[in-house]
Amino acid sequence: MPDERCFEWPAMGFVRPLRGASNTLATAGWALPNTARGGVALQGLRWIKPRQVDNSKSMGRHMEAEMTGASVPGLQREVQRLMGRCMLRIQQYEKLLKAILASHEVAGPMDQLDTRREAQARKFSGKTLGQLAGVLFDSYVVCEGKESEFSAEEELPIDVPSVAIRLSIQMPEERWRETKAAIAELVSLRNELVHHLIERFDVWVEDGCLAASAHLLSSFERINKHYEELSEWARLMCEGQARLSEQLTHAVLSDLIIDGIRPDGSFEWPETGIVRALREASATLAVAGWTQLKTARIWLAEHRPDQLPEKYGCRTWPQVLNESKCFRLEYRAGKDGGREAWFQPRA
Repeated sequence: MPDERCFEWPAMGFVRPLRGASNTLATAGWALPNTARGGVALQGLRWIKPRQVDNSKSMGRHMEAEMTGASVPGLQREVQRLMGRCMLRIQQYEKLLKAILASHEVAGPMDQLDTRREAQARKFSGKTLGQLAGVLFDSYVVCEGKESEFSAEEELPIDVPSVAIRLSIQMPEERWRETKAAIAELVSLRNELVHHLIERFDVWVEDGCLAASAHLLSSFERINKHYEELSEWARLMCEGQARLSEQLTHAVLSDLIIDGIRPDGSFEWPETGIVRALREASATLAVAGWTQLKTARIWLAEHRPDQLPEKYGCRTWPQVLNESKCFRLEYRAGKDGGREAWFQPRA
């Protein structure tokens, strides 16, 4: 039997036998129901006579009902396919966004950078799309002149080679606001598809399925547009990283990371390699907090031979101790009657 909402009486199984019995038992076209069933005709019972039915019209309606009923599952599968396509693209978007946020900035000791990146990747792995978008527009896609502070710089140790790097895309404020609003709409679209699609569209009927499919096609176009935009941002980040690697030749990188000397030759004394080396020597050789400079120089020649006063524009070690302002320097009488330089790191 077809669905109760779409059956046609002329097509029902018990109607056809009645027509056959009437053709056999009818008197002037009429027959008693009991006789038609093989029983005995009784007085007072109604006689029956088959109506002439427009079979083409009736069967047309019946076939239309069957076709409609059969098409809904097919339309539902199409809705499911289009929904899956949207979800897969959104997942690709989230995965790429997490990769960008985990890689566009890093800070820490040189030998810990890979570990720091892995930690950032774990931090972002459980974030929602909305949370990721917030970080994106705070540190990577930024408004010109309003880039947030790189808080990780405050945590960098000064006694070991360390680095802090951030790559970002800067936009005029109006464009930045428009882009941020567009990503917020993407987040809302994702939530609407995940949580409210079948509330908005009745996917149990043909019209609802067709409307849902049209909405999903339009949604995919919007999602894919955002994915292509994010892919371009990722490409720019990779290009920036490649250019940074090209510019930082081995010598320049060594000067910057190991010695604290910038490409323009400037430096900050507390960040220099020679100050770190003197602190290391003091930590190893100090007696009651003070270290004999003569003894420290022998230790430095053995352990840090690359650290020399001339590299930092000084002629002597006492000049380094004085100009760096990172140490106290005093002279004491030596065993041979001469003066001996002693130094102590400042707190």
